[in-house]
Amino acid sequence: MADGEQDQLRELFRMQQALNERIGVRTEGMTETEQVSWVLNYGRAMSQELAELTDSVPWKWWAKYQQFDLQNARVEVVDLFHFLISLAQVLGMSADDVFQAYVKKNAVNFQRQETGYARKDDDDSRHI
Repeated sequence: MADGEQDQLRELFRMQQALNERIGVRTEGMTETEQVSWVLNYGRAMSQELAELTDSVPWKWWAKYQQFDLQNARVEVVDLFHFLISLAQVLGMSADDVFQAYVKKNAVNFQRQETGYARKDDDDSRHI
């Protein structure tokens, strides 16, 4: 990296941890019961943010008043990142863990496309 450049994913994880701690959520060292609770909390929050993202586009084919709200759609994507990073942290994943898992899963997805993804293979992602 050039001088002054930050690892952006690691910085997002650092910032999210600081925000979570500021609002009283410590994702490190959670019990399994706490993890389950927070996985549900963040999953629900992400579902809501996805609904808000959906509402940013004119999805109601019967309604003529709707407009595409690009700015709000972008904000909702960022909100999703907040909760997704928090969820990863609850599951004990660092930015490096997410990156490595993404690289491995991306390779699986490309392999699925190469083979036509004609059948579900529950074992093709177990190594991730």
